[in-house]
Amino acid sequence: MSKRLLLAGPITALLLGLLPASCATPASAPVYGYRVVHVYPHDRDAFTQGLIYLDGFLYESTGLEGRSSLRKVKLETGQVLQKTDVPAQYFAEGLTDWKKSLVQLTWKSGIGFVYDLFTFKPQRTFAYGGEGWGLTHDGTQLIQSDGSDSLRFINPETLRETGRIVVQDNGMAIENLNELEYVKGEVYANIWQQDRIACIAPKTGKVVRWIDMSNLLTDADRLTPVDVLNGIAYDSIHDRLFVTGKLWPKLFEIKVVAKK
Repeated sequence: MSKRLLLAGPITALLLGLLPASCATPASAPVYGYRVVHVYPHDRDAFTQGLIYLDGFLYESTGLEGRSSLRKVKLETGQVLQKTDVPAQYFAEGLTDWKKSLVQLTWKSGIGFVYDLFTFKPQRTFAYGGEGWGLTHDGTQLIQSDGSDSLRFINPETLRETGRIVVQDNGMAIENLNELEYVKGEVYANIWQQDRIACIAPKTGKVVRWIDMSNLLTDADRLTPVDVLNGIAYDSIHDRLFVTGKLWPKLFEIKVVAKK
């Protein structure tokens, strides 16, 4: 083998049949865009940390110490129909449903809350290591993010961790995984401080596509301070995807489309 070929790298060697396909450099996940289907009002005071759609309503976990809450919200108007405040010492984070309960994380306290779905009455607390960020479920297990590059899998009955997987794209670990939603067999994850969503294969941790969420808000929307994109909810019955952000005045129903 010549020196020129040795310097050509694995891609050239692969093309010449000198390396197996498994040695090829993996391709980055494709990037998709979005189309806005409908715009709904959203409470500007809601520091959105967790968001789900269930039985015709949004359920939202809002953060900040002394301002954290659990809410039931009317989609069409943004009206808060039901609300319970989280004790002031906690910074609420991710939220998901499980059977007839709602499960809510907190940021740095290592304490989670379980509420009755209908009354919001607290049912139990549970402990976990590290930070709590996003939370969703796949019908079998809960899936949690902690701000790192990992997803944790949680037994929904014992609320104990059963495993973890590192999220990667093109061999690079993806950090700052934030709010989560399970959509058609994939985990959708906000990336903290970025206007994009990672769509993740939960068995492998591989990012299968990105959704570029740039330019959802107008300049007028930003005249009153807003924070980052955060909050994904999915209506599996009608195949509707919703997104919003912390302190955003709007919540968007979107369709994922190929970028032009």
